[in-house]
Amino acid sequence: MHFWFEVKEGLVIAFRAIRANKMRSVLTTLGIIIGIVSVTLMATAIEGVNRAFENSASAFGSKVLYIQKFPWVGGDDWWKYRNRKELKPEMSTYIERHATLIDAVAPDVTTSKDATYGTRSMIGCWVTGTTDAYQQASGTTIMDGRFFNEDESDGGRPVCAIGANVSETLFPAVDPIGQTIKVAGYPYKVVAVFEKQGGMFGEFTSDNRIYIPIKSFMDHFGSHHDVTLNVKVAKEADTEDAKEELRGIMRKARRLTPVQEDDFNINEQELLMQVFGTITGVIAGVGFFITGLSLFVGGIGIMNIMFVSVTERTKEIGIRKAIGARRRTILFQFLVESAIICLIGGIIGLMIAYPLSLLADQILPTAMPLSVVFLALFVSLLVGVISGFLPAYKAAKMDPVDALRYE
Repeated sequence: MHFWFEVKEGLVIAFRAIRANKMRSVLTTLGIIIGIVSVTLMATAIEGVNRAFENSASAFGSKVLYIQKFPWVGGDDWWKYRNRKELKPEMSTYIERHATLIDAVAPDVTTSKDATYGTRSMIGCWVTGTTDAYQQASGTTIMDGRFFNEDESDGGRPVCAIGANVSETLFPAVDPIGQTIKVAGYPYKVVAVFEKQGGMFGEFTSDNRIYIPIKSFMDHFGSHHDVTLNVKVAKEADTEDAKEELRGIMRKARRLTPVQEDDFNINEQELLMQVFGTITGVIAGVGFFITGLSLFVGGIGIMNIMFVSVTERTKEIGIRKAIGARRRTILFQFLVESAIICLIGGIIGLMIAYPLSLLADQILPTAMPLSVVFLALFVSLLVGVISGFLPAYKAAKMDPVDALRYE
């Protein structure tokens, strides 16, 4: 009960002191405001970019492995990877026959071609040749229509499935299903439209792509393109176990001896997540160090003004001690005052940072969850307590007789 009385009394005295020196209090909080704005904007930017990246990376499909010549990360020896033996689409059949931990496998090859429908055109959209197993192997979702079937795939029929951006560009006011587009001059009937994936990897998702049977692709655009084998790991299987199984199958198919290293790479979205996490971690570390400096400078300002406040109120401290106030009461009073000044600075900083984060969102994805708000307020309070401790300790240690004699 006595503690809560001290808390109430400390708050009343602190607010009274702040009201008595409004301008000084406002100027004192400027350093904290700048620091909190910096910290909040940094945190919202990192949070927003992380969310955008996770959403974008999910477009690559969970539990989907990509067998390719080149690694997605760490490919510093380009010539070594370039000179590897080419992957063949037929490898998908071999893998399907021997693997036990997968649900589906589909090869794909890609090139860039123009697509037209009537007077409308899309320049340089990605054309991917694949099989009927692609949708299941890639984990993509059809929004309208159906993916081409086995007969259409094996026969190289002139059918296609298009991405959301292709549909919006070529068919702004027409249902694309059943319409015929021309890809580099070759006619293809649209049988499906993929659900929009969006995100930071829009160029590499299905949004800007036209999928056609791989046989038709080879006939029209040649067979010299790099092949990717898309493998969907079985739901109940562990991805690492599936990778090891695929690695063994690929090594056997490529006739590699035990001393030879792999001449292929098995890529997955997890690799991108790890690399991105490392990059954002470094950026966050540098950013928070810089913004921490501004908070440090703001804290020094708070400490300085609290020393001034203690000196100005020396007689008040002496009177309070003379009538029975304990050291912890005086200590608590000044700690509360410095903490409240910083908390006000933190709240003002958040009020400034929020609209700024909305403006920044036009350029860079941002997000301000409650955790960032609580972090900013906690940092404000912490800076207030730390910077106010020495002045409060000095006040608490004062001898009441010397304090009353102070002029």
